[in-house]
Amino acid sequence: MSEPTSDGRLRVVITRLSPEIDCGRFATKRVIGEKVVVEADVFTDGHDQVACQLVNWHDRNEPQVSPMKPLGNDRWRGEFCVVKLGRYTYTVEGWIDHFQTWQRDLEKRISAKQDISVDLLIGAGLIEAAATRAKGKDREILRDRAQRLRENKQLEFQTALALDTDLLRLVQLYPERESVTRYDKQLPVVVDRKKAGFSTWYEVFPRSCSPEQKRHGTFRDCEQWLPYIASMGFDLLYLPPIHPIGRTFRKGKNNTLPAGPGDVGSPWAIGSAEGGHKSIHPELGTLEDFRRFMTKAADQGLEVALDIALQCSPDHPYVREHPDWFSTRPDGSIQYAENPPKKYQDIFPLNFAAAQWQALWEELKSVFLFWIEEGVRIFRVDNPHTKAFPFWEWVITEIKKQHPDVLFLAEAFTRPNVMHRLAKLGFSQCYTYFTWRNTKQELTQYFTELAQTDVREYLRPNLWPNTPDILPEFLQVGGRPAFMVRLILAATLGGNYGIYGPAFELCENAPLDPGGEEYLHSEKYELKHRDLESKASLRSFIAGLNRIRKENAALQSNRNLRFHETDNPALICYTKATDDLSSVIVVVVNLDCFHVQSGWIDLDLGSIGLDTRHAFQAYDLLSEGRFLWQGSRNYVELVPESLPAHVLLLRRWVRTERDFDYYL
Repeated sequence: MSEPTSDGRLRVVITRLSPEIDCGRFATKRVIGEKVVVEADVFTDGHDQVACQLVNWHDRNEPQVSPMKPLGNDRWRGEFCVVKLGRYTYTVEGWIDHFQTWQRDLEKRISAKQDISVDLLIGAGLIEAAATRAKGKDREILRDRAQRLRENKQLEFQTALALDTDLLRLVQLYPERESVTRYDKQLPVVVDRKKAGFSTWYEVFPRSCSPEQKRHGTFRDCEQWLPYIASMGFDLLYLPPIHPIGRTFRKGKNNTLPAGPGDVGSPWAIGSAEGGHKSIHPELGTLEDFRRFMTKAADQGLEVALDIALQCSPDHPYVREHPDWFSTRPDGSIQYAENPPKKYQDIFPLNFAAAQWQALWEELKSVFLFWIEEGVRIFRVDNPHTKAFPFWEWVITEIKKQHPDVLFLAEAFTRPNVMHRLAKLGFSQCYTYFTWRNTKQELTQYFTELAQTDVREYLRPNLWPNTPDILPEFLQVGGRPAFMVRLILAATLGGNYGIYGPAFELCENAPLDPGGEEYLHSEKYELKHRDLESKASLRSFIAGLNRIRKENAALQSNRNLRFHETDNPALICYTKATDDLSSVIVVVVNLDCFHVQSGWIDLDLGSIGLDTRHAFQAYDLLSEGRFLWQGSRNYVELVPESLPAHVLLLRRWVRTERDFDYYL
């Protein structure tokens, strides 16, 4: 007979644990203060009772344990709160609960009026065994209970003592470790600062901040914009690449070749004789000017995020010093970037699988570290899906070991599997397909996936109605109401959203070509001069919406998003709520930019903690209107030109003992 391959005393089975990303290969994501809710199937053979506990620890700290509660049908749930940046680990332990099994069977025997004298002795033995594993006062208490169970012959006393729930809880604190089964994986959680889960981005080109037309803007010019940006309620100012721009094959206006004498080129064509990724474009200013800009932004409550585009212009120092870091064509020339039929002759992609890839990777890591030393803690990464997956996993892990507060946003408009892989590899936030999801069905299906499936455990969406690269058709044809609709959706569906401004608040919507998504006279290739005081601006509307986000915790997370029925496909209705349902927001949006739409919404009141028998007040945070609603079905009518949505704070009707009514 062959020897058993495992300890036969470990009879408990632990399976279907969640969250568990790709069999434990990747980490679950949380921000400081959030809970990790863990569920698992825990069971054993036969009829014995099982118990289980959740075990978690932060880095090398001592493990913390908490009991898991049964949900029924062998499913158990436990939770722990993450309170430190960095990396947590968790797993589940289960064991046969002999004492609870004994209590359950004893209760049945008592009900059947059977002789329990021997059973009481068995129970005393189990209590004594627990006492040997206990510490301090618990040991003495358990020994005392065992002795009383043996010596006191009054059946009523023995029964009460044996079935005491406090005694059960005390015995369960000291399980028999030899029979404890531990789940076969230790699962990671990466904990970021709160801005990873709730942030409001504003993108601006500093070179377009000059008060004078046709003059290249500087960081000093951009400083004058900071109060304007802060006044709209943004907390994150994102700058496109601020590095020197190449001259070889520089693109002219509207992405044309050749460039004219005064054309400024694309900021994403990085590198010139003045330097590369660790240098600043001379016309923007100096490194000292950038440091001053960072300080001025912080004074306005704005954190600065930098764009990191790991690519080079033909004039980048890397091309001259490390030509082997690039791919070459049969004629010996370096391969420029292409996305057929588009050609980017002004950009050379890096070859992440080059023969000297280790040196390349280390150099690119040093780019991030350089700007981290300058105080930057958030990076928007350009087109990460065109770079090697192993590089991102390595570099993000390496950086967060030293700087766990650093955040990475993946600008990856790509295939779902690729987008999800980047999120799993460590990106703190990801661009999404929101930009092209317009109908009720599209939005409901997509955001149900993001908020209510296991995707929410590793992918934090960042919603952008527009970018310098993308002017969606919805904004091209829908006029001012379209910009309002997309802003409301972005700001309320997700905890993180951003706009490319001032193009957005000024409702710029002219495309380069019919059916295309490029801006006419794109700011990527030329300086812009705009009137920030335009009466047509959405500035005050944006400010009001961002204030609502900051004042209502329900809008600061993606996890409690729930859609509700409407009888009109042009109306979409959803709720956001805090975990304890103390704050509930109902959003109803007219998705039709051209017509008044009305209909009935059907709220699932139970899911948001409301009693169908009582009236409740819906206070519109956008218009300051008040509605008294009764029951789940309520009527709405929305006019796109004035206010295409309701953002409603629900207030419960409360009656006190003195019959004084008020809204909570």
